[in-house]
Amino acid sequence: MPPQYARSPTILQVLPSLVTGGVERGTIEITEAIAEAGWTALVASAGGPLEAAIERAGGRHLNLPLHTKNPLAILHNANRLAQLIRSHGVDIVHARSRAPAWSAWLAARRTDAHFVTTYHGVYGEDLPFKRHYNAVMAKGEIVIAASRFIAGLITARHGTNPARIRIIPRGVDPAVFDPAAIAPERTARLRRNWKLPDGAQVVLLPGRLTGWKGQRVLLDAIARLPRRDIIAVLAGSDQGRATYSAGLHRQAEALGIADRVRCTGDCDDMPAALLLADIVVHASTQPEAFGRVVIEAQAMGRAVIASDVGGPVETVEHGVTGWRVRPGNPQALAGAIERVLAMAPPDRAAIGARARAAVLSRCTTRAMQDATLAVYRDVLGCGNGQGERPGHCTAATRVADAPG
Repeated sequence: MPPQYARSPTILQVLPSLVTGGVERGTIEITEAIAEAGWTALVASAGGPLEAAIERAGGRHLNLPLHTKNPLAILHNANRLAQLIRSHGVDIVHARSRAPAWSAWLAARRTDAHFVTTYHGVYGEDLPFKRHYNAVMAKGEIVIAASRFIAGLITARHGTNPARIRIIPRGVDPAVFDPAAIAPERTARLRRNWKLPDGAQVVLLPGRLTGWKGQRVLLDAIARLPRRDIIAVLAGSDQGRATYSAGLHRQAEALGIADRVRCTGDCDDMPAALLLADIVVHASTQPEAFGRVVIEAQAMGRAVIASDVGGPVETVEHGVTGWRVRPGNPQALAGAIERVLAMAPPDRAAIGARARAAVLSRCTTRAMQDATLAVYRDVLGCGNGQGERPGHCTAATRVADAPG
């Protein structure tokens, strides 16, 4: 720590709620890293089922209605956060979502706290003033981006000085996502629960059921394949989108593949599900900031076919650690599935082994945690939070240093 810190720093992460998703998982992982460093880890949100995970990770949850997008409520939350920052001696506020970020930014300006952001998504700009609303995620003294793609987007949209951007890929725990750690009983349980026939070729698409995740594209691709032994498994919750999930069932019926489609809801054992799959598909039709499910599948040594857009372009080397196809193109996806299933098992296994090695070399949870702590140290050594200060970050990748 810089010499002006006679005590361990206190880091406050803010997000809308603690239900499920990549933002929440990242918050828990960084909470764990902060606590392991001997610092104080606070998380403010509207709460949810993952509150207990924050506590287990060594943090403390503070309940605030940060899920609201109401402008007056955002201002009120700024007052609440400013009080919280002062009462808990918060050194850094780390914002992970837009509405809470506006409150956190205002609160940080009223106090001595530093302000850091993680630009988690490819935020839409389809409505008036959306770019202004999104811009708060680029206001951090340091802005964390999960990929070169997102770093470029931040610079292009918001004119952010690249010296303030750090590229920190999402990570996987190699002990959890390890093929050798999965007992046969775990995959057997999923086979029974999902009613998978013996000898079926399993094509798994993990992700919440929503249009841009590409479930419809996968169903169209399966219907184009001549072989009848392929089962498409859609592992994810519709999160209340009953109309969309019902539409998937109707589509499968119309295509004549309803008996070869499984909609499982949320999966409670994703490592086993990935190991069970012959192919893992990422079929998103819009760019993703990173695509954590891709590196999870690669860590399990699976054959991965991903959309050639957004973050997966940086994690899937075509023909080396997986395959990329044009997004939203069922014919291209069907062709890729057919080619992968036709490969000799040793050749497919070699792709999976290279994929796991690539993930372990650069996309582990520990690497992500260490890089984020380095950002915090950088900020704390920068002064009083005014202006742009490149600092001395060593673990995260600067935009200027990122490979092209």
